[in-house]
Amino acid sequence: MQNLIYSLNVTMPIFILMVLGYFLHSIGWIRDGFASKLNTFVFRLPLPLLVFQDLASVDIRKTWDGTYVLFCFLVTLFSILLMALLSKFAVKDKPRRGEFVQAAYRSSAALLGMAYISNMYQDTSMGPLMIVGAVPLYNVAAVVLLSVTAEDAQAKSGEDRSALAKRTIRNIFTNPILIGIFFGILWSLLRLPLSGIFATTISNVARTATPLGLIAMGASIRLKDVGGQLKPSLLAAFFKIVGLSAIFLPLAVMMGFRTQKLVSILVMLGSPTTVSCFVMAKNMGHDGALTANSVVFTTVLSSFTLTLWIWILKNAGLI
Repeated sequence: MQNLIYSLNVTMPIFILMVLGYFLHSIGWIRDGFASKLNTFVFRLPLPLLVFQDLASVDIRKTWDGTYVLFCFLVTLFSILLMALLSKFAVKDKPRRGEFVQAAYRSSAALLGMAYISNMYQDTSMGPLMIVGAVPLYNVAAVVLLSVTAEDAQAKSGEDRSALAKRTIRNIFTNPILIGIFFGILWSLLRLPLSGIFATTISNVARTATPLGLIAMGASIRLKDVGGQLKPSLLAAFFKIVGLSAIFLPLAVMMGFRTQKLVSILVMLGSPTTVSCFVMAKNMGHDGALTANSVVFTTVLSSFTLTLWIWILKNAGLI
């Protein structure tokens, strides 16, 4: 019972903030445009400052774990390949296979990862290291998959495939979160001080990342839009929040990862499909129905599945 209460204390505050966002949107306090702007704001400023602060305030020479970063990268790669193989049997229409694969592997690792870790630990430096291992591959793989499987993407999106791919890859290198990680590591390596007015300002802005991001995520949920492609959507959602964790978490335990590292891996594997999947799918010539359904299913259900995973790991004495 104590472990269950511990797990609920980690996950329920996050779930309640998303419900609050959904409620505020339903009563008209948060409009679609504002929710979109809020998502953009959190992605461009508070989240990058949060990961910068986490890395700049620790000794990165002691914190850096190349094995851990490589593990996150390889697990992400194998997850993508496994879902790509499964899509050939689970999804008949080729254009929807790219959507299926992206929805099944691509997590809200940055926002929810940092939220869950900060709810459990004071030191959250493993979250940015997980992001380094997984997020660049998330984006590159999504570009390749959606480009290969799109039907007449140029006509639908109004942009040449190669140009869209180049633009997306360029966006990876200008990703605000990855820039925050880079400068956080550099700040730590140079042993620069992080104190006074500068540190307080960064801390105040960084603290807004989790509540604002979760409210914006909740406001972006559209339950009324759940419609076609239910079977592949449910299958993608199952692997996103249950299947991949069941496959790779035991391997992480065998590799000796514990506490914060194991929680970061869990969030990488079992957090909901990120909303940006839908945006990218639509921009690259897909109808987006499968992706939209997967975002809704995984966002709603992940609070319960992540509670269960954390409870299991806590009972096993691993976190």
